[in-house]
Amino acid sequence: MKEKYNILLYGDSISKGVIYDEEKGRYALLEKSFYHIVKDKLSGILQNAALFGNTITRAISYLNQDILKKKPDVVILEFGGNDCDFDWDSIANHPEMPHQPKTEFSAFRKAMKDTILTLKKQNIIPVLMTLPPLDSDRYFSWITKKGVTAEKNILHWLGSVSRIYWWQEKYNSAILSIAKETSTIWIDIRSAFLQTNDYRQYLCKDGIHPNSKGHHLMAKVILDFIHKEYGFLLKPTV
Repeated sequence: MKEKYNILLYGDSISKGVIYDEEKGRYALLEKSFYHIVKDKLSGILQNAALFGNTITRAISYLNQDILKKKPDVVILEFGGNDCDFDWDSIANHPEMPHQPKTEFSAFRKAMKDTILTLKKQNIIPVLMTLPPLDSDRYFSWITKKGVTAEKNILHWLGSVSRIYWWQEKYNSAILSIAKETSTIWIDIRSAFLQTNDYRQYLCKDGIHPNSKGHHLMAKVILDFIHKEYGFLLKPTV
């Protein structure tokens, strides 16, 4: 057992701490994101390599470079939210055409498993995070802001607004099955949201990014997990 562990957080805008600031009317970085809260409690080092708009296929392209540069003992993988998303402007303009998500489902599974294998081969511990649930209605309103035509065309292509939720759930289920198939540690963020009285209160106006309350919930889940399974990673309490 080492005295200090180096942990690398790999993910998208959620791990980056991006929220929608309604007062400013734009996306902004949250000062107390789950990353900052968890980082302050760890006895080791937690580095954030998350990027806005990141997908697993994009991340895997520079994974080896980051491993060499940052030398992590543990890599936390928070992916799937962007991977399962679509080019909604393209769908609004061409609703009769077939459209693929940013990372096709089988490609997502393969990239996740390849990433896990790459890490394990280098004696780095991978940790998966499940996806916070999205709010289909709020997200549909967000992607159809350009007007009635966009709303009509996207709904025509979707068939049902609820399809947005179950499509994301498909990718989340893949994370769970991959964790089982590869005997990889995973932290269940999704269940924590779903077990609240109304998980929508933990999401921003766009229906997909956790708000400040959501980030505090994520931090609690992660810290509870670490405390239960890997308490030696936490700073001693006074």
